[in-house]
Amino acid sequence: MNGRVAGKVVIVTGGARGQGAAHARRLAGEGACVIVADLREDQAQALAADLPNGAWAMRHDVANPADWDRLIARVGERHGRLDGLVNNAGIAIMADLGATDLATYQRTISINQTGTYLGMAAASSLMKATGGGSIVNISSIAGIKADPLFFAYTASKWAVRGMTRAAARSLAPDRIRVNVVMPGIIDTPMLTEAVPGLDVAGFAAGATPLGRAGQPDEVAMAIVYLISDESAFVTGAELAVDGGIVA
Repeated sequence: MNGRVAGKVVIVTGGARGQGAAHARRLAGEGACVIVADLREDQAQALAADLPNGAWAMRHDVANPADWDRLIARVGERHGRLDGLVNNAGIAIMADLGATDLATYQRTISINQTGTYLGMAAASSLMKATGGGSIVNISSIAGIKADPLFFAYTASKWAVRGMTRAAARSLAPDRIRVNVVMPGIIDTPMLTEAVPGLDVAGFAAGATPLGRAGQPDEVAMAIVYLISDESAFVTGAELAVDGGIVA
C-alpha cells in the first residue's frame, strides 16, 4: 500500500546513511516530503536529490540549539508546517564504565540525549502552531537491556525512553504524539564502526531469537506506521524492532 504518509512534511535527523537513510527512503516512498538533516551534508544532499516529493537536505548538528532554530525556521518558511520528526541521529562508542572518560560520556549524551530533547522542543513549537504531528525517537534495545560494553550509549538510550514518555504526556493536549522505537542488531555502518571486525550475521544469529540481523528497512517500516495516521491513538508507546531479543 502506497501513500501512507502522503503530503506529510517530515524531518529525519542523521538521515544521510544507515537507518536514517532507510527511514528517509521509506517515508518518501510512502508520499512524504522528507528533509534529510545530517552533518554529512554532501551525502544528505545526494540522498535528497534521489527522493521524490520535493525532498531537500540541510547540514544539521542535533546538539546545537542554533541549528535546530535554523532548521525549523526553514521548514516553516518552505512548507508552513511540520507533520513529523524522526530523532534518529546518534553515536555508539564501545567502552565500559572504567574505559569511559568524561569527554566520551558528554559527547554521547550531547548527541543521543540532548539532541533528542532539542529536537522535540524545536519541532513541537511548529507542530503546535499547525495542529499537531508525530515525533518518533530512536532508542535501542540497550535502552531496555543494558549493555555494559556501551556504558554512555546505554545511559543515553534509557534517557530517550523516559523523555519520550514525559513528552508524550506533555504534548498530547496539542495533538502531538511521541513514541519510541528500539532497534536491535541492525546491519548498518554504525554497528560495524562501533565494533570493528564484527561478524554481524554470526553475532545476530546467536543473539537474536529470529536468528538473523535486522535490516534498516525493517525499522523504517515501523517509523512509517508511527508517523502515519494509522497510529493516531498511539502515544508514549515503545516498539522494539529486535527479532525478539528483549523478550
